[in-house]
Amino acid sequence: MTVHTLSRTDARRLAVRAQLLDAHRPIGMFEVVGQLTLVQNDLTAAVAPSADLVLWSRLGFSYSPGQLRDALDEQTLLELHGFIRPPGDLALYRAEMADWPGRPPLREWQEDLQDWVAANNGCRLDILARLRADEPLISRELPDTCVVPWRSSGWTNNRNVTKLLDLLVQRGEVAAAGRRGADRLWDLAERIYPDEVVPHDEAMRIRNERRLRALGIARERAPVCPGEPNDVRTAGEPAVVEGVKGRWRIDPELLDQAFKARTALLSPLDRLVFDRTRIAELFEFDYQLEMYKPPAKRRWGYWAMPILHGDRLVGKLDATADRRAGVLRVNALYQDVPFTPAMTTAVRREIEDLAAWLRLALVPTSTR
Repeated sequence: MTVHTLSRTDARRLAVRAQLLDAHRPIGMFEVVGQLTLVQNDLTAAVAPSADLVLWSRLGFSYSPGQLRDALDEQTLLELHGFIRPPGDLALYRAEMADWPGRPPLREWQEDLQDWVAANNGCRLDILARLRADEPLISRELPDTCVVPWRSSGWTNNRNVTKLLDLLVQRGEVAAAGRRGADRLWDLAERIYPDEVVPHDEAMRIRNERRLRALGIARERAPVCPGEPNDVRTAGEPAVVEGVKGRWRIDPELLDQAFKARTALLSPLDRLVFDRTRIAELFEFDYQLEMYKPPAKRRWGYWAMPILHGDRLVGKLDATADRRAGVLRVNALYQDVPFTPAMTTAVRREIEDLAAWLRLALVPTSTR
């Protein structure tokens, strides 16, 4: 098989096109989620919830947050492990759920999870019976009859129902079913997931292919990442990127396509920038999400939004939506490369569009 040789520019353009961030706008929300395969459903709303920002950055003013809420409530999009996905893709996870907590040999932590669920099988059955008898429920409405409490060193300590629900999702017994206000609703997975089950090895192959199609270019192997892998194994075709060590895989269907640039403001959880190693290697862009850092240790801000211009990540926007005051406050605009007049105009227009989409007045600040 031919090993493709790409410049960094070629590699970046593959990634941008695959993520629907070039000038060829997608038609609608379902096309975006179908191509990206997932949108992280994080509700942090310093500017707007991440999923809404991801969809707005692709669709612009044609997208309204109510569209996503309706799709989740109507289950025309589904949530699994905190990611919004096309319903048809859930068939690719059913075999893995049936193998929970994993294929032998199990690791010690997997055996511990298995033992904890077994010890609390009565609570598991109580939760399933309650869901079977009722409409979808929030976690506070479900019984906690655990005989062995969940213990951890973190925030889940003694949150028995929360942890058990998470494991029942992994087992394919319970599924997210939209929201009631800010609270996630839960229902029996059999009422929500498709009946089809794709065999495990075939499902893994298809998931890798779908992931590569969404990323455009990815590592064959990458460190384990919580939630969704960053690597694609043998999907696509091999490639090397000039100036970057190691082997990559690419989606060859994206090669030789015309690239038309635009400017976009991205959620910190956007799939284009979520793999910080990849953006450092291909985009030469230094970035971290700093919301968990003490304010004094932040370089760019609580929810700094990466700025895409063409095939480059050129800066960060630190902004805050103050809905009570009715303003989008720009705290700082950081330039990783000196902005040309054209770049300045394009970025300013995107910030103005973001404020207008949020229906907030814009309070600008100076560039740094």
